[in-house]
Amino acid sequence: MGLGVSVTALDDLARPGRYPRSSGYDPAWLVGLDMGPNPLWLLEDLAANLDLRPGMRVLDLGSGKGATSVFLAREYGVEVVAADWWIPAEDAAAVFAQAGVADRVTAVRAEAHVLPFEPESFDAIVSIDAFEYFGTADGYLPYLVRFLRPGGQLGMATPGMTREVRELGAIPDHIKAVVGWEAIAWHTLQWWRFQWEVTELVDVTSARLQEDAWQDWLLWARACAEQGPDAAKANQPVIDMLTQDGGEYLSFALVTARRR
Repeated sequence: MGLGVSVTALDDLARPGRYPRSSGYDPAWLVGLDMGPNPLWLLEDLAANLDLRPGMRVLDLGSGKGATSVFLAREYGVEVVAADWWIPAEDAAAVFAQAGVADRVTAVRAEAHVLPFEPESFDAIVSIDAFEYFGTADGYLPYLVRFLRPGGQLGMATPGMTREVRELGAIPDHIKAVVGWEAIAWHTLQWWRFQWEVTELVDVTSARLQEDAWQDWLLWARACAEQGPDAAKANQPVIDMLTQDGGEYLSFALVTARRR
């Protein structure tokens, strides 16, 4: 009998054929910084519709524990300001130092509605799995755009729905059981496109759903669930939600735009 090789859900988080840049990162490191599913897959996918060049100044809005900021600095050579309200700046800075990007990434603790930056101070703003918490208000895009230089780029990846909750008349029970009212902020591509374009401040350059988003999300939840009894308990409801949904309603929306 040959020796068996232990295969875990973490192994599913490396997909060099589809996400070659992300696959160069240790999945255990990434899961250890967990604040949402597949942040590097989402960012690598989103960046295909952005023009990120070395030396650009980029705001990573809702940067969490810092994985996306590390990725931006390493993979695209940009100067990153990592802004998050929930994570102390010194904690994020420690992640950046350990990753060897402290000279290219600055951690700032900031609330998304009170950003401490000068107008027109960024070439691009990206937000991965955070925009749903602050960006759905009618006045938010006009506020945020002021921090972009003319022609500057905006890109976000956020949990999305294939149909609006308002159209359905209620949050589907299997989603409501896990996330409750938060799903009201999970919108369709059509909703996001109209919400941004109606301001006449930006031109939407792409709006699409991440391919197989619910399956990727499920892979992430299973990998996180392997990390111990508490993690398994926390992630099992998400696993059940995604399994029951099967992609009927749940996805991730990826939207990019340029400031006029």
